[in-house]
Amino acid sequence: MLYPSHIDIIQGLSRHPASISPKYFYDQRGSELFEEITRVPEYYPTRTEYALMRAHGEDIAQAVRPCATVVELGAGSCEKARTLCQLLQPERFVGVDISADFLREGVARLASAVPGLVTHAVAADITQSVTLPADIPRTGRLVFYPGSSIGNFDPPQAKALLGRMRSLVDADGALLIGVDLRKEVSVLEAAYDDAAGVTAAFNLNVLEHVNRLIGSDFAAEAWEHRAFFNDALSRIEMHLQAREDACVRWPGGRRDFAAGERIHTENSYKYTLPGFSALLASAGFSRAQAWTDDRGWYAMVHARP
Repeated sequence: MLYPSHIDIIQGLSRHPASISPKYFYDQRGSELFEEITRVPEYYPTRTEYALMRAHGEDIAQAVRPCATVVELGAGSCEKARTLCQLLQPERFVGVDISADFLREGVARLASAVPGLVTHAVAADITQSVTLPADIPRTGRLVFYPGSSIGNFDPPQAKALLGRMRSLVDADGALLIGVDLRKEVSVLEAAYDDAAGVTAAFNLNVLEHVNRLIGSDFAAEAWEHRAFFNDALSRIEMHLQAREDACVRWPGGRRDFAAGERIHTENSYKYTLPGFSALLASAGFSRAQAWTDDRGWYAMVHARP
């Protein structure tokens, strides 16, 4: 059965060039593969973010407090929330993610790791409006969005997402967000095309997920992973490229791909701090403070309305 929410997959496949939204990376297997990506040597963002939180955790906590509720968007395994919740000691944690089973497992582990923390798992697509449980107070909320995932959205989409984050907090609330910064192209491209092929497997897995969602017949072995930095747009682009001519069918439709033709699956924008601060301000977060690592590769940004 094709759900209305999956019509966008067919629309994306029918465009020239074709595309698949990166939100479809995250079925159970995709979520597991992304956790593997965070551990490969070339993928610096997760290690850098953890190190930054260790180095500046107390300063960040001091800036954020008081905090009654942490709301993590795209929470996944909730591993990053564990460090934050241990620092802040909030009353409640709300994890929001599109991969429901993976999220519930992560929230359960977090509850075990932080005694006394009241936890909630909300299965939702953060590219749409998110409704939190009615018993979550609006006061004292911190929206937590680590991992530089904001880079997956083009600037208008990023502004819209930040606007939805702003709608989740009142004047006493705040946002804590991870932001990947511009750096050497060789470092960027290696992070999205690791030698072990984990990112390639993650990218190709989206075809298996799409097959299940819309009944298509992608053959993953007929496609290969491509990742490169687009300097003009300041973003890493990930694509799937056809190894040979291919016809992909789904109920009620089809698409012919020529050898070498690509499906655009993800962008990851790399920001400067002034540029990101301006984006925050355009979405209603007028006060921002940032902490960076010693190399200036990554930032954690705390922003208030």
